[in-house]
Amino acid sequence: MVQEPQRSAPEHREILHRMRDALRLRGPDEAGGWQSADNCVHLGHRRLSILDLTPSGAQPMRSPDGRRTIVFNGEIYNFRILRAQLEQRGARFVGKSDTEVLLHALGEWGEVETLRRLDGMFAFAVWDAQESTLTLARDRIGEKPLYYAATARGILFSSELKALRQHPEFDRRIDRVALAHYVRHGYVPGPLAIYQGCRKLQPGQFLVYRLGGGLSEPTPYWSASNLLETRDVETRSADDPLLVDELEDLLRRSVGERMVADVPLGALLSGGIDSSLIVALMQAQSGRPVKTFTIGFGDSPFDEAPYAKQVARHLGTEHHEHQVTAEETLALVTELPGIYDEPFADSSQVPTTLVSRFTRRHVTVALSGDAGDELFCGYNRYLWSARVWPRLARLPLVLRAGLAQAIMAGRPATWTKFADFMAPVLPSRLRVRGAGDKLHKLARAAWARSPEELYVQLATMWPDPGMIVLGAGLPPATSEFHLLPGEMPFVQRMMFHDLTTCLPDDMLCKVDRAAMSASLEVRVPFLANELVRFAWRVPAATHMQGGVGKRLLRNVLARHVPRELFERPKAGFGVPIRDWLRGPLREWAAELLAADRLKRDGFFASGPIQEAWTEHQSGRRSNQHQLWSVLMFQSWLDANR
Repeated sequence: MVQEPQRSAPEHREILHRMRDALRLRGPDEAGGWQSADNCVHLGHRRLSILDLTPSGAQPMRSPDGRRTIVFNGEIYNFRILRAQLEQRGARFVGKSDTEVLLHALGEWGEVETLRRLDGMFAFAVWDAQESTLTLARDRIGEKPLYYAATARGILFSSELKALRQHPEFDRRIDRVALAHYVRHGYVPGPLAIYQGCRKLQPGQFLVYRLGGGLSEPTPYWSASNLLETRDVETRSADDPLLVDELEDLLRRSVGERMVADVPLGALLSGGIDSSLIVALMQAQSGRPVKTFTIGFGDSPFDEAPYAKQVARHLGTEHHEHQVTAEETLALVTELPGIYDEPFADSSQVPTTLVSRFTRRHVTVALSGDAGDELFCGYNRYLWSARVWPRLARLPLVLRAGLAQAIMAGRPATWTKFADFMAPVLPSRLRVRGAGDKLHKLARAAWARSPEELYVQLATMWPDPGMIVLGAGLPPATSEFHLLPGEMPFVQRMMFHDLTTCLPDDMLCKVDRAAMSASLEVRVPFLANELVRFAWRVPAATHMQGGVGKRLLRNVLARHVPRELFERPKAGFGVPIRDWLRGPLREWAAELLAADRLKRDGFFASGPIQEAWTEHQSGRRSNQHQLWSVLMFQSWLDANR
């Protein structure tokens, strides 16, 4: 926090320590704090020691001349290159940490040029005593979080909201517009936060607070639009061996950079394309078996542990598997508000947290395959939109409506049984898990009048949050697309939208909170600067060449793993929320969704929610995603009153 002093230094120190220690799971190894002599600047840090385990890597860290003091969360993967450049300019280093390199870089090149040179995941705050300014900055894609809130006398900031809530001046009023966005998407999209007056610093941005002078507007040092402006469109086929070579070389280098650690390291392995490729390239660069980790769910259709085991056996990793019990999984549900600390309704948060806890028993750092779908066109909705919309648009709306009603007349479970029965005679690209739920979603999408509406139906929970959240006017979700380049093919526009919203605010948020709650650092090789640029050189049609997503990644992986071990329908990383809400979680959910409870809290209209609950319990519809979003907010509200 940086603010004009109103309390004594000891009082400020006590508040600082409460805020800092609310983040102890993010950094269990060491706690540090620093206060300026004038009692205006208070920096706290919890350390998870990864590089340079000596005291020379401790934070807050000050520059040799005392001008700058920094608190930093994350990893700079090209820090060795930057260090060599700085040493050539006369810099002298005390330790071996990337934080010290960053501090020297800021002094040598300034904030903007330094940020443009960084390749890593990070959020940091640096106080410049000479200029009386605090600079906050966040990495390009948003791997690491950074919240800030202006007060009457200054600014508060932290990696998580749980720290800000410890400050007596923090405004805890709920932002209903943010809540409406949340029930639409299942997460609160930046720059919004669930509290009024609080914001997320967006990926690729920095801002400056000047003591006594106020807060600047967030400024981009990098923007995803740069990927379009500097784009040299790739014309080669996804099967061109030279293009596959180029991608493999970039991936190999990124994986190698993310294997640097002074603590035990491993990888999360689901057996899918993305994680299998990361593990294959780790094993190719390791002199010993890589430690790999997965969780299993027994006979559940969500269980991918057997696939992970086959890939691990082929690659020769030291594989660890944990079979999760129903009791263990269900017990976690009540912990989620404390872990995510802002309403969050991506139900894969459950297995992600469980695998993080299991992995942390063995290692401190793990590499993951996250972001492969967003960058290399892996989501089913991309394929569906490319295949379905051109055909759908040719049909009159009245005909589509009739088809949708016919599909919705059948229960999802009935359609799933029929699809499973027909699976042996269907081509592999038409075989999907949970076919009934997907068919119902497609039926709702049949009402779409534009490709934007189609995307909204495929990717949102409550398409019209205005019916759900009281007092929160919100424009249609399709209005978000007006910011996207209109000349791009629609699938590429969806990918761009996901790269800038869904990836940082859903996928990366999910992984960061789950892993940090277990004091585990997860690194994402797909988000190396050069890899992101490469992926956006390639047209969506090339990524989907042959009617499958991630064609390039498949071709790289096939050099290391037989295709029969990974060519199967995309499953995702889920849990049976639908069945839980009709079984072991029914009583818990019914209490949180009770009409009198909703009316008393005053955030939701009970009518549509009660209707969705009744439909779900009867089996007529599978409304688990909509209901889960309300349940996660209600549960979060209970934990943070």
